[in-house]
Formats: sequence, structure tokens, C-alpha cells
Amino acid sequence: MNDPVRLLIHGASGRMGQSLLRLCAEREDCRVVAAVARKVGQRVIDGVPQFAASELSAVPAFDVAIDFSLAEAFDPVLALCVERGAALVSGTTGLDEAQRAAIDAAGSRIPLLWAANFSLGVAVLNDLVERAAAALQGWDCDIVEAHHAQKKDAPSGTALALGASAAQGGAHARYASLRAGDIVGEHTVQFTTAGERIELVHRAGNRDIFARGALHAAANLVGRKPGLYRLRDLL
Repeated sequence: MNDPVRLLIHGASGRMGQSLLRLCAEREDCRVVAAVARKVGQRVIDGVPQFAASELSAVPAFDVAIDFSLAEAFDPVLALCVERGAALVSGTTGLDEAQRAAIDAAGSRIPLLWAANFSLGVAVLNDLVERAAAALQGWDCDIVEAHHAQKKDAPSGTALALGASAAQGGAHARYASLRAGDIVGEHTVQFTTAGERIELVHRAGNRDIFARGALHAAANLVGRKPGLYRLRDLL
């Protein structure tokens, strides 16, 4: 058996960070060597060394960083991965144009994956949408998404990514959004023409699916050539 992948969890105090720590502990193919949060209380929790964001440069050797933090905390972890030649998986949102350009530049030096959604099912859905759009030229394309009432952005980042996949296939998507209750996430991509309709649907039942997808991406990104990867490239 290969040695477990050494993980750095960046943004460890957030909801995704906590899920990553919990789920990684259940796996044999990965091991968290450091957890980084803005502030630190205990120095070791469940055997995992804890580091404040200001101590990022002092973390031990790692193979890949998983980053779910804030846009203002993204630059240091990207720079650290480039400096150490480690892979980076990030789902941090709100990045500006300069940070996007930095991701593109870093892709020439390290394997790197940024995604708006880490569900493996959504990764497959993106592929299906692109293929359907290419095959159904001239059909209407509509994307309907639903999320919990507290979600502010609309359309969702995932809906926009699905629209980009449709555009790759030659379709122009229209969007509709619903915010209600505690819906984790539902996305329907509909292709319609006279007398026919095709629906491609993904429903998220819990948020652990996103952490599992990020762990899958991290485990499969290590050892690859430098470049910018999509989640569906790692399936």
C-alpha cells in the first residue's frame, strides 16, 4: 500500500474545514499533517497540529493543500504551495481578477484545481451538459437551481459553471433561482424543443459530499504534472 497523502487543511475552522478533518480521519489514503485557521487555541486536536494563519510558513512538509478559506487568505497558501512544489485544491470563492491570474500562473509550476462545487456528481453533470448541448444544437437550454434561504448569490456558482459547460457545447443557458428553507442544493438543466424535453438533475442531500469530493481530488492530484485541472479530469 502506498503511503498516505499528506494534507494541509487551510481554513480548518470553517464548516468545510471541519468536515474535511472528520472525513479524512475515516480514510486510509490520506493524513492531515497540519490544520491552519485564523486563530488557534489548542496546539494539537485529535493528533493534528494546529497553526494560526500567521504561522503558515512554519507548517511541516505536505503533498497537497486543501483550501476553503477567505479570498484575503488565499494568496499566502497559493504562494506556499508554489514555493514547496505542493499541489493545491481550492474552493475559496470571491477571488478577484489578480488572484485568478495568479492561479493561471501557478498552474505552470504545480498541479492545481479550483472549483465552485466539489460534488463528484456535479462534475459528471457538467460533462453530460456539454455533450448534450453539442448534440442538441438549436434546443432551448434552461438551468433551474434551488438553495437554502440564506444563500445570497443567484444564480449559484454551480449553475453558472453548468452554463459555461453548456456554452462549450454551443448552447446559451437561461437561469432561474429559488431560495427556500434548508435546501442544500438542487440543479436542473433542461433542454427543450418542439415536442421534446430532456432534464439532467443533481440533488445534494448533505454537505459532506463536497468534502468527500475535495479529498478525492487531493488524493488524485498528487504526483500529476503541473497544470490547471477540473474535478471531472480526476474521476
